[in-house]
Amino acid sequence: MYTHFRLLISTALIAATCVFSTPSFADEPAQHEPNKVVEGIENIEQKIENNLDEAEEKFNIGQMIMHHIADSHEWEISHGIALPLPVILYSADRGLEVFSSGNFHNEHHEYNGYHLIHGDAEVIKPVDESRVVYDFSITKNVASMMLSAVILILIFTTIGKSYTRNKGKAPKGLQSALELVILFVRDDVVKPNVGPKYEKYLPYLLTLFFFILVNNMLGLLPGAANVTGNIAITMTLAVITFVIVHWNANKHYYLHLLKPTGVPVALLPIMIPVEIIGVIMKPFSLMVRLFANMTAGHIILLSLFGLIFIFQSFMVAPVISLFALFLNFIEIMVAFIQAFIFTLLTSMYIGSAIEDNHAADHGH
Repeated sequence: MYTHFRLLISTALIAATCVFSTPSFADEPAQHEPNKVVEGIENIEQKIENNLDEAEEKFNIGQMIMHHIADSHEWEISHGIALPLPVILYSADRGLEVFSSGNFHNEHHEYNGYHLIHGDAEVIKPVDESRVVYDFSITKNVASMMLSAVILILIFTTIGKSYTRNKGKAPKGLQSALELVILFVRDDVVKPNVGPKYEKYLPYLLTLFFFILVNNMLGLLPGAANVTGNIAITMTLAVITFVIVHWNANKHYYLHLLKPTGVPVALLPIMIPVEIIGVIMKPFSLMVRLFANMTAGHIILLSLFGLIFIFQSFMVAPVISLFALFLNFIEIMVAFIQAFIFTLLTSMYIGSAIEDNHAADHGH
């Protein structure tokens, strides 16, 4: 990788030796001087090679990727610039403890009897392992969700005031742009799949769509958190959908689980477990799909940027940057698509649970 660079260094050293070397008037033979020059060049080349190999070993692309996509107790805005976040711990012997995560910035990453462990995920553990401690800290993902909640509240409060102020008039500005999205979700996603009772579930489905969309978009910003790429977040969204579906499901839905339409009685011992597994797999697929797609996008982009540090070449950097820019536009499209798919499938699951006629296949 560094052949041309080493050749350039060697050539420069030889040229400098030829120009600045002075004739030797010592008694020893002159033929030994070229050997000393060659040995000196070889030593310098060896040092350069060792330094380059050491620099390459120090940069671990896998560690860099995991550092950026994993949750953390501080918000790293850029390399070397991080915003400490509150650490909130509770234990029976000490009660509630609140302090800044910046206190862990020391040689041993320890503070007040707690140890911050850096790995695939940051974990705060007591030095005394016999103690039971509950961690309610505001991590980067939690702070990002709070930020997205504030953004959504500000946007829709502003739009609501605009509707009240411009009643009977044509919408404009942000109101005009988001009205198209809201009407699309209502008329093309929720209403056809949920059915006549769609208005009851529309607030949840719109909240779900915009929450996923805003967090997907925030995750593409430099230094942002990977909220929808955290499987705990996507699992929570999937569990909420599961609860809403089965809380509002009618008796036909549950009867279909116990006695699928058209299935002989002899096959019921096989079909009932299959139907139950299908019920569980629906929220599981919602959880994994959103998590995998958003995480994969971040990993690909970070891998491309990591190639710049691996190759350490000015020729490679512009090409990789242009390709990464193109993929970033693809990721913006994926952010919209994943919010749409999650909302669409949730609408279908709700619709299949509340419809009266269950002769259909219920979306299986």
